[in-house]
Order: sequence, then C-alpha cells, then structure tokens
Amino acid sequence: MEQKLKILYLAAEVTPFAKTGGLADVAGSLPKAIKALGHDIRVAMPRYGRINIERFGLQLALDNLQVPMDEEREPVRVFQGTLGKDVPIYFIDSTRYFDRESIYMYPDDAERFILFSRAALEMLKPLNFKPHVIHCNDWHTALIPNWLKTIYKDDPFYSDIATVYTIHNLAYQGIFGYRVLEIAGLDEYGFLYHPEMADLNNVVDFMARGIYFADIISTVSPRYAQEILTPEYGERMDPLLRDRRDRLFGILNGIDYETFNPATDPYIAANYDVNSLDKRIQNKLALQEEARLPKNPDIPIIGMISRLTDQKGLDILVEILDHLFDNFAVQFVLLGTGEQHYHDRLREMANRYPQNMGLFLTFNAPLAQRIYAGTDMFLMPSRFEPCGLSQMIAMRYGSVPIVRATGGLADTVKDYNPVTGEGTGFVFERYDRWALFGAIVRALERYKNPQEWRRIQIQGMRADFSWEASAKKYEDLYYKAVASRKELKKLEEYIGRGEHS
Repeated sequence: MEQKLKILYLAAEVTPFAKTGGLADVAGSLPKAIKALGHDIRVAMPRYGRINIERFGLQLALDNLQVPMDEEREPVRVFQGTLGKDVPIYFIDSTRYFDRESIYMYPDDAERFILFSRAALEMLKPLNFKPHVIHCNDWHTALIPNWLKTIYKDDPFYSDIATVYTIHNLAYQGIFGYRVLEIAGLDEYGFLYHPEMADLNNVVDFMARGIYFADIISTVSPRYAQEILTPEYGERMDPLLRDRRDRLFGILNGIDYETFNPATDPYIAANYDVNSLDKRIQNKLALQEEARLPKNPDIPIIGMISRLTDQKGLDILVEILDHLFDNFAVQFVLLGTGEQHYHDRLREMANRYPQNMGLFLTFNAPLAQRIYAGTDMFLMPSRFEPCGLSQMIAMRYGSVPIVRATGGLADTVKDYNPVTGEGTGFVFERYDRWALFGAIVRALERYKNPQEWRRIQIQGMRADFSWEASAKKYEDLYYKAVASRKELKKLEEYIGRGEHS
C-alpha cells in the first residue's frame, strides 16, 4: 500500500513533556520516525500539572469539549503543541483529573485515563481530523479499541477507524471493579469472558480489553512477543494472547540517536565517537570523582541505571556484590530508586565498600548519560524485560552490556565469543545469582585484554538501534490494521444485510 496514513498516537506519558519510564521515550521518538516516512501522525497525552503551557508554547485548540463520563459530561480543554520539529501533539486538559504532582498512583486512575482516552476520541470531529489508525499504548488507552467496536461502531465517522494496541509491559494491566464500566459507558456489555481466564468474569482488566478488541496487537521486542504466550511470562493473560497470536507482532524499540550521541552529548566530560575512543577515559575519571570513588583509569567500572525491583534483577544482584568486591578490583556505580528494602540494603553495601561502590538513590537524566559514558560495563540482570533501552544506549556509548537472555535484552545483545571475536556483550541464561556472577567474571577477564575489549566496544557502538527500521515495521502494522478493519467492516455489512432480509 502506498497510501499515506493519518494516525493518532496515544500515550499516558511522552518525552520531553512527562516521563516515568520507557513508554515516554518510545512515545517521544516513534511518532517522529513515522512522520519522516510521510504520514500525518499526531500525538495525544494528558496535560499534567508539570507541563507548563508557556514553556512549551502550547496553544488552545478546543475550549469546552464535553466528554461523556458516567452518564454526564465532563468539560475539558485541548491544547496543541509540537513534538520535535513537526509532529502535532494534543494535550487533554482537566484541572480536576490531571493537575497533580505525579502522573500515576492515584485512587481515581481508572477515571483519569477513561477521561483522557474518551476525550481523545471526542476531539477528533471538532478538530476535523479523522485517522485511519489509532495507536494505543498500555492499559491507560486500552478501552479505545473496545469503544470503537461497541458504542462508536454505528457512527460513520468512527466505524472504520482501525486500532493498533502496543503492550509495553504486560505486568501492568489496569485492573478495576465493575463501577468503571458504568463510568466508561460499557456496562451494558458486561465483563469479558474466557474459558481459561476465570478472573475476567468479575474484574475489569483494561489491558485484556485492548488485546481482545484491537485489530492488531504489538509488543516491544520479538522475543517478548513469544515469551508472553507462555504461563511463565504471560501474567495470566497468555490464553487470550494465544487466541490472538495471528495478530500479535513484536517490534524492537529504538533509541533517539540525537539525544543519545556521545559525540554531541552536552552532559558528559568529553565527547567522543567510535573513532576516538581514547577520549572516553576522561569520562571515566570524571564519573569516579562524581561517585567519590578512587580515580584509577585501569580499574573496571560497572554501571547500572534501574528501578530497584525484583523484575530488574535486584534480588540476585544484592546476593553477589560482596563476593564481587571481596574477590575483584572493580567499581560499581548504581543510579535508581525503587523498593525501600533495596534502598536500605544498597546503602549498607555502599557504606561497607566505599572504595568500590557509588550509589545514587535518585533519578537524574544527565547523570545517567555520564554513567553510560564513564563505565566500562553496563549491568541489566532482569528477570524479564519487554525491550529495555538502557542496553542499547550503553552500547551506543561504548559501555559493554552484561544482561540476562530475556525479552529485548536477548534480541539486542549478542554474547561475546572469544574464538570468533563476535559479540557485543555478555549474556547469561539462568536466572540465579551465580549465573549473573559468572557473566560478570567473564567480562572482567576479557577486560584485561585492551585490544579485545576495544573490539567488543566498537561492535556494540556500530550496531544500529535507530528508530528508522522499527518505524517501517510499525508502518506495515498500520497497513495491516487498516486492511483488517476493512475486512471486518465488509463482514459486518454482509451479516447486517442478511439479518435485514
């Protein structure tokens, strides 16, 4: 298909406006890459209190949009701005629901994202923008495919709009009680039913509805698309996903090569590229100073930037740190926040090993980039990882990843083979502390050979994780969704004619 498409891309968070995780990075980058392919793509997100109208140059597009909510109508405003150079982005503005300190974790999150999603649909007519495809992301926007095939299906404006639904992390499904169906106007249709998923009979699982009703489903790496079909990774959703596996695709996320570029990064001590890696040592020394570690260009530094949770492998990591520090000359710099018991355990380790461990229990984007630029190795021992961006950024900066073979980590990091000299990092399979420890030891052994280490760095830096290739795959999914919607529409019309006769 050569037709240029109109696409509405919906996400609860979008870089640079609001971010808590990888969804924001994807939503801030993928639409720009789709736009570069010639499509009319527009983005929508809530206007949280932290998004300043003047700072981002937002203009009022709709003043009093009446959004159906629980048999009433909630007034919202819609502001318009620009993502990147030329991607329009709409902000759903409701003081009552979005003018808050944080993005998530409120008792009325279901209502908040019902309002956002419903407003995104309702704004289309007054904006005179009819998309071929609405691209929904995670549970926050998962009711849109459900609405389009129920309460909007007889409206000619909406009836042929196709949907793509992307799962960024299956663990966060948006599970609520029956009351939200009334708020969403879906109570007459009741709960979903699946013979192998008894839970669906008495809860409202937003993500399940996205999976059930979307024309096309995607997730953020090919490996994860296969993993979530199994009970181990399927988060109790695997029977439904297996039913729809013919519409499920895995497309690897990319990274923003303008933002993550060691040759131009304004936050690092010295800029460099694959042809000037000797300059990188200045970043290492600067990071050692910032982390209050002994300045030594020869000692290997392992970095980690992560949420401090079991999913990210913290449970097996904390069990090997003392063995690592007692047996090897190595330094470890960690940046992140998470569960309090990990904060406490890591503080205790940092106090016990002040010569080995630098700890930053916060999140700081410029410091994150200095960690990528200043470390020799980058650790991601995740229990599961739908895609992961940090390992790709680390390779871009010449920090060699040490990862578990799961999800996007397995798709992006090739285990180093000392016989052939091929590989971009060090990969372990089994999820336990000694498998992790063994991978770190392998990396430390190879680090002793500077020429060999330089080869691994260069191979990682030359890997292509830009959005261009991924955007073309999403373009194919949009065409698939449009074709699928047309076929379904024909079938519905045929059935309708039969009932009428």
